[in-house]
Amino acid sequence: MAATALALTAAVCAPTTSASAQPAIEPAAAIADGPAKAWLVADLDSGAVLAAKDPNGSYAPASTIKVLLAMVVLDNLRPGDFARANASHGTVECSCVGLTPRQPYTTRQLLEALLMVSGNDAANMLADMLGGQRVAVAAMNRKAASLGARSTRASSPSGLDGPGWESITSPLDLATMFRAALTYPLIAQILRQPSAPFPGKTITAQNELLTRYPGDLGGKTGFTNLARKTYVGAAQRGNRRLVVVQMYGTGDLYGQAVSLLDWGFSRG
Repeated sequence: MAATALALTAAVCAPTTSASAQPAIEPAAAIADGPAKAWLVADLDSGAVLAAKDPNGSYAPASTIKVLLAMVVLDNLRPGDFARANASHGTVECSCVGLTPRQPYTTRQLLEALLMVSGNDAANMLADMLGGQRVAVAAMNRKAASLGARSTRASSPSGLDGPGWESITSPLDLATMFRAALTYPLIAQILRQPSAPFPGKTITAQNELLTRYPGDLGGKTGFTNLARKTYVGAAQRGNRRLVVVQMYGTGDLYGQAVSLLDWGFSRG
């Protein structure tokens, strides 16, 4: 079976080489299975999928969809733009960074809260800075379509979901969106930060692989009751960079991510 190619740039998502020229995708059975129901490991630069299990299946992304919101934010706002929080931003199921009403926050500070500690209150505030929840979600869906992530439908800026308003993506789409997100220098920088100053506190990245896996380039975790555990991230060894996606996980996704990355790099 020929490998599926992801987008080579943030704007073009079609393969640029023929299927016959692609390396074969390793059958999922050839790799020790783990807690994620669906997963993939791909070359971050070429987009070639090295191994996958149900890469085109439909799954709820939970907070991994925040990488899509982050791109929309930087397409429309500058890092130094600011607004004042209000009480409504915190009226959301948390994880939350803990915004203080009337406190001004910059776009960059909110993106750090969004990507490092998965702040749903930060997602709400960024959505309001874009023109409101509906405007932000519509922009996220347009962005996904422009990247070729056509199986993706965002229903909220944070990734929170529920019956009748589920966000949906696939491992292949999520890898495509994450690869695009890493072309934004500020997003790539934030995802690599182990900690950052925030008004009144210091925030620490949730992604354990930053300290657990040498060469980690950052990642985004997620969890809802519908999505279960989700993860997307990337790592580098030498000149080679890989992206890993895991969806509908019920155990140690970090351990499985390490195994998938080690396997991918061993194919070098």
